[in-house]
Amino acid sequence: MFRLPRLATTATVVAAAFTLLAPTAASAGEATLSDPRTVAHFQYSAGETPENIALEPDGSANLTLSFARKVVRVDKHGSSRLLAVLPEVPNAAPRFGRPVVLGIVRAKDGTLYVNYATGTSQTGIWRIAPHGGTPTQIAQLPADSLPNGLALDEKLGVFYVADSTRGVVWRVPLKGGTATTWAAGAALQELPGGSLGANGIKVHNGAVWVSNTDRQTLLRIPVGRDGGAGTIETRATGLVDIEDFDFTGQDDTVLAALQGDEVALVRPNGTHAIVLTSPDGLSSPTAVAVLVKHDEDDPKDKQRKEEATVYVTSSSYFHAVAPDPNLLTARLDHDND
Repeated sequence: MFRLPRLATTATVVAAAFTLLAPTAASAGEATLSDPRTVAHFQYSAGETPENIALEPDGSANLTLSFARKVVRVDKHGSSRLLAVLPEVPNAAPRFGRPVVLGIVRAKDGTLYVNYATGTSQTGIWRIAPHGGTPTQIAQLPADSLPNGLALDEKLGVFYVADSTRGVVWRVPLKGGTATTWAAGAALQELPGGSLGANGIKVHNGAVWVSNTDRQTLLRIPVGRDGGAGTIETRATGLVDIEDFDFTGQDDTVLAALQGDEVALVRPNGTHAIVLTSPDGLSSPTAVAVLVKHDEDDPKDKQRKEEATVYVTSSSYFHAVAPDPNLLTARLDHDND
């Protein structure tokens, strides 16, 4: 979600030795991006500002269009189909002046779930059937919260919600119901006088990863055997205006959207390199999603090449003069050495 102009569990922050001072050049042998192209454009004047992505197995992309309150599906050829419209909320008073639909995830059965911020009791997680239809609220969050990023762990049967204003991570049962504070602490909060704290969120390798926009950080929170939150680790810093992100594969390499018209490749050691910029088509990017495919010529070959498609949503939040909200794709290649 864009930046404004200028509890139950408390976790201690560990400033791990992953400090980053400036972007570094891409290294030989690491993941590379190529062939960026814009596959779909949206109407900024109609509030069609792409915010988040959930991918279908066939490569179609389910997108939330924040201010239009819409969820659409864009196929591989760029054609868009409306799946759902979140309900109008009379007398809504959310942080951004009107209701916004933000994070989105897809369950294995194709059901979609989205975060809806309204400033009312309708703030929370909403469910959408696999082929679209009328959304249904399954969990309520505090009216003054800003449920931004959304992650799903189907093995544990829980959602994780990054709350950008309260600076916490909520946990919600997959079936819906009561939200509980799962992780909290300064690392998740916005800065004094800032705009957004915890923003993007993903489940990866036994941990919940969270970006903090104000603090320019990427965080890792281990999930304990009892499902509780472990100590918050700072894995990368200096990621200016970081939004949502995704992992490039099984290791901890991340592609992160930075609102300043950049996508960064964040390495496991915390350093990063810029791999996409505005000439590639970015316009206030908000989210990244990666669809990985393996070369199956020899499934037992650990050196086999992986190919992936990278999806990036751009909202044009900071390009009101010449906005171009869009969905961009690029090819990601890397060898498993």
